[in-house]
Amino acid sequence: MTSDIQRLVEFDFLRATEIAALNCMQWVGKGDKEAADAAACDAIRGMFDITDMCGEVVIGEGIKDEAPGIFKGERLGMWRDGSPRFDIALDPVDGTTNCAKGMPNSISCIAAATPDGSGNPGLQDIPAFYMKKLAYPPEVRKAWMADPSIPVSVNAPLADVIHITAEILGKNPRDVVVMILDRPRNQPYIEEVRRAGASLRMIADGDISAALAPALRQSNVDLYAGIGGSPEGILAAAALRCLGGGMQAQIWPRDEAERRSLIEIGWEDRLNTVYRSKDLACGTDILFAATGISDSPLLRGVEVHGGTAVTHSVLMRSRSGTVRYLTSEHNLHQKTIHLRSSVSEVSI
Repeated sequence: MTSDIQRLVEFDFLRATEIAALNCMQWVGKGDKEAADAAACDAIRGMFDITDMCGEVVIGEGIKDEAPGIFKGERLGMWRDGSPRFDIALDPVDGTTNCAKGMPNSISCIAAATPDGSGNPGLQDIPAFYMKKLAYPPEVRKAWMADPSIPVSVNAPLADVIHITAEILGKNPRDVVVMILDRPRNQPYIEEVRRAGASLRMIADGDISAALAPALRQSNVDLYAGIGGSPEGILAAAALRCLGGGMQAQIWPRDEAERRSLIEIGWEDRLNTVYRSKDLACGTDILFAATGISDSPLLRGVEVHGGTAVTHSVLMRSRSGTVRYLTSEHNLHQKTIHLRSSVSEVSI
């Protein structure tokens, strides 16, 4: 019964990312990432205000970037008796800086998991800003599952990972494409890719779509490696559970103060834990929806042609393994969206 209900509600999650992308479209390239994020949050809250579900945000955004985000513990949906329950992770705008600068690689995305009734959330909340991550395609995941001794690990030398990936995919190591977030903390990864002779692709922001890229054949990306946001890691893990790709991640304290803080809240024994995608997105029934704001390895961005806006979205479910790519045309003369701020339908 729950899966049938989820099948009906899943398109409301897709509508939420669609209208988030449409509502922050006006801020693309305007240099105000907080305004873009606020517009996306307003649209998502407004969509769920008219959605028959009980959704609790277990992984939100805003704290890391001090942005006007949707926060952990917030309730989304109408919360009527008998409505389906969801644990929700979301990033209204992944790649806010890119969006503000009019650069590629910004998306709006939501992951949801049906609670299993044990009281444990279906999406793992990691109380750290950053994690070391390694994401790889389904072929590499299957090879590692068959033989865990091969050097596919977030703690293995990246050169070794590149060479085994090349072997599994039938490529020359120089043709293995590795995507890395362009940050000073990731300089050791960048140098290792160059020493290995592999092909490097660097991104300025938005590491959710980057982490998914190795699981998408059309992306031409084989590996994603480096240190990025923990909430983004959970969202990527949820999508990878649907796509069949793999990811490993480990908490990366920014400094000694954060390490002490994690120890004080009882995470000392988990600082060295290597989490797999199924550990981070552990629910048995997971869905992931995303809409492109600007072009990314995952999705094309919003396109405006006169009075028509075109959105490109993806909707995935782990239970069925179905991945739907949807292109939607929105008549801007007729299209309205429900915003929390106005408590009503408004024109775009």
